[in-house]
Amino acid sequence: MDRRTFLSLSAATVAGLGLGGLSGCGGDGEPSAEGADNPSPTGASTSSTGSTTPTLGPADVHGLRLLPGFTARLVATTGMLVPGTGTTWHTDPDGGACFAQDDGGWIYVSNSESEPGGASSLRFAADGSITAAARILDGTVRNCAGGATPWSTWLSCEEHADGLVWECDPTGTAAAVRRPGLGVFRHEAVCADPGSAALYLTEDEPDGAFYRFTPARWGDLGAGVLEVMVEPSPGDLRWVEVPDPERRDASARPTRSQVPGTKAFNGGEGTCRLGDGIAFTTKGDDKVWRYDPSTADLRVLYDPGTAADPILSGVDNCIALGADLFVCEDGGDMQVIRLRSDGSVQAVVQVTDNDGSEITGVAFSPDGRRMYFSSQRNPGVTYEVAGAW
Repeated sequence: MDRRTFLSLSAATVAGLGLGGLSGCGGDGEPSAEGADNPSPTGASTSSTGSTTPTLGPADVHGLRLLPGFTARLVATTGMLVPGTGTTWHTDPDGGACFAQDDGGWIYVSNSESEPGGASSLRFAADGSITAAARILDGTVRNCAGGATPWSTWLSCEEHADGLVWECDPTGTAAAVRRPGLGVFRHEAVCADPGSAALYLTEDEPDGAFYRFTPARWGDLGAGVLEVMVEPSPGDLRWVEVPDPERRDASARPTRSQVPGTKAFNGGEGTCRLGDGIAFTTKGDDKVWRYDPSTADLRVLYDPGTAADPILSGVDNCIALGADLFVCEDGGDMQVIRLRSDGSVQAVVQVTDNDGSEITGVAFSPDGRRMYFSSQRNPGVTYEVAGAW
């Protein structure tokens, strides 16, 4: 049998780390207490590092396997009205982020990786109830991942050869603004780093580049310099300005090919801040990387070929919470995997019975207790999982 079938059949013997079982979802979409319909297992697994922890529980009514003490609810479904609102949730939900609001609530934004694309938002009150939903970006194509800025805007990235980055107001009050200075290419994700006063961008190509955009003024993306990482000799990493980042010259070479010696990454995916460094993933080789802007050190955090517990595959969107990195699987076992700073790995949630989908848009509420993510297709569904992360 394949690995996913194995995971579905036996919660108590799943390989890998976990914090344990499941709390169920009530029929009204709100988190419910553990009960007979959603038992909390006590099985455990032992990792190669020697730690013993409970495993994920059996699937709940929504097909989610959770950790013990955690609860889940469905917050939006493609093609259906968001509960309590007049907004229809978009197709193919992808990259997402949360933004704190002055009233104690927060907004979760989500891209639409389709044609047409765009982005939508869900607004939550301080108690977690949904109070509104809205479109915040229209007229774009294949909005894949992106990134939040320290000044509380959402950067939505188009994943096609002529793709742009669009700066969006999560509330939808102000119109989205195109940011061509961040480059014209098959964008995947972007990470804004206050420490280096720069933005770092991934490119979803087999020979994709890793970019750095330095604004002329921090907090204003209207002007700045786009550079690409080069490696003239092994281990010698440098940044070189891209001559024509907006590809104004119709005959210009692709952005990633404009500078000799550009370091190639096999399918750049998610990126986010991890401590004082920048984490990013590459799907072609299932690696997770970390770049330190202060030292120009680049190293691999996870490589399935050398990992003690290689349970992560199909790396995609990612987000950090404290010192831990949470990575979505595009395919794989349809899990969100936690990479701990000690090198251990842990499956924290799994979507079952949907092999044709992928996990996207992982993000945490401002208090770090609610995790949001989507299963992108068949249909697209956005979930909330709450607990002591």
